[in-house]
Amino acid sequence: MGPVLFLLAVMAATFGLGVVTSWVDRKVTARVQYRVGPPVLQPLYDVVKLMGKETLVPESARRTGFLLAPVASVAAVAVAATLLWMANLGQDYGFRGDLIVVVYLLTVPSLALILGGSASGSPHAAVGASREMKLVFSYELPLVIALLAAVVKAADGGTFNLSQMPGAAGGSPAVYSISGVLALLVAILCFQAKLGLVPFDIAEAETELMAGVETEYSGPPYALFTVAKLMMLATLPVLAITVFWGGLGLSSGGGAGWALLWFALKYLLIVVLFVLIRNTNPRVRVDQAVRFFWFLVTPAAVVALVLALVGH
Repeated sequence: MGPVLFLLAVMAATFGLGVVTSWVDRKVTARVQYRVGPPVLQPLYDVVKLMGKETLVPESARRTGFLLAPVASVAAVAVAATLLWMANLGQDYGFRGDLIVVVYLLTVPSLALILGGSASGSPHAAVGASREMKLVFSYELPLVIALLAAVVKAADGGTFNLSQMPGAAGGSPAVYSISGVLALLVAILCFQAKLGLVPFDIAEAETELMAGVETEYSGPPYALFTVAKLMMLATLPVLAITVFWGGLGLSSGGGAGWALLWFALKYLLIVVLFVLIRNTNPRVRVDQAVRFFWFLVTPAAVVALVLALVGH
């Protein structure tokens, strides 16, 4: 399969996986709150409905940045997901240092939200963009440090190549060590903030800022932001499994069926952790979130990195 067809296939599969994952999240949340919850395809229905709505651009908005932000968000997540699945499926299009590119690309959706909210001309969106910017500054550092802990434990003694991460190249996955477990937990907390899920949904905060950074968005641009969120929801667990937990593991010798089942169980466990964190914590203030990541999560990530260096 050529790279373009592979990209399109990954986009469709990632979006579909994101729809199912979002439904699981919303269904479990509804049951916790004694509600019935939405049907399986409700996230897809939401996107289709938005695609048919009119696009309204505020008079005070900077039109180019306002409309390009959601496009950049979807494109970045699509390329990041493609690189991840190429590494897991043994495709030949990967390259040395593709982990660095994936981390960069997965930062783009947050930057796109900041750009779009700032370009909208709305005071609510401006406050949301400011909060999103503070969140990015707070969780990106511990996330990078946690990923470095897995890099140190790579099979060839340290690599930024996703196909050579621990477990994927014959070594022991990072999660089978104390440093790996600690780094994975740090990464999951950072992913919770990157996804904008409770308790880190500060930039949206519908009870305070209506829809925050997305207040002025409607129609297809808002649908694209929704698509990007669904794809991020599917991509971040895959990143965690690839880096910390051996990836898809098709080369482990246990058979493709067992590899897919084990991958699905790992994916489900990470999603369950997202849902548990979301349903057991209230929204925090932006200053509380910054202190949490800087003074608790970052030191934990540093400890994981030091333990990985000592163990290696």
